[in-house]
Amino acid sequence: MLTVSPSISPEIYRIAPGFRALSIRVKAAPVLNPGTGETALREACEAVLAGEPAWAESHLAAWADVFQKFGAKPKRTPCSADALRKRVLRDGTMPALDPVVDLYNAVSLRYAVPVGGEDLSAYQGAPRLTVAKGTELFDTVKEGETTVEYPSQGEVIWCDDIGVTCRRWNWRQGIRTRLGVEAQQMWFILESLPQMPLETLHEAGKMLTDGLEKMMPGLWFDVALIEEQQQ
Repeated sequence: MLTVSPSISPEIYRIAPGFRALSIRVKAAPVLNPGTGETALREACEAVLAGEPAWAESHLAAWADVFQKFGAKPKRTPCSADALRKRVLRDGTMPALDPVVDLYNAVSLRYAVPVGGEDLSAYQGAPRLTVAKGTELFDTVKEGETTVEYPSQGEVIWCDDIGVTCRRWNWRQGIRTRLGVEAQQMWFILESLPQMPLETLHEAGKMLTDGLEKMMPGLWFDVALIEEQQQ
């Protein structure tokens, strides 16, 4: 099993005071219940339409403020949780894509929290959340063609030794590390601001690990809380 210890640059905590995240590593097992993700996604869409969770608006508004601090336009490039939620409120549902992706999207919707899912075997070095120089490579798709872009200087990015894995903090994931149900080594990151109660962040992590255990009994996982170390 690859070890993964995500690192957070000190300037991130200046942009987003009180930022904390759950890092979850998973060694997959054979998928026995692929419908787990789709069921969770359908139920999460229903919860969003019912107005849950109560603190969703304040948490997502705080993310919009953070995005503006590093120069992103949250109306055009919102955080991932906000984008999912708006889509469900507009369409009433979300189509199933992949059992694992459906499950982590369900967690994101139910808890109004950005959730990233990554294929850990595609990483070179540990994931890092940092401020971009603007020279880092980002592999993506534009008009159906694979292409390379570069983040803006000062943009918050997740990256590894090769390049950017997610632009604008958690807005758009790169192709190289994209996660699917066939991945054997998975890494999830649930990212929260103080408007989301800490115990609820742990609940969201448990929803994810419970769902994965149901989907692929016998998997191995560990969970770590990442937060600013007070000197």
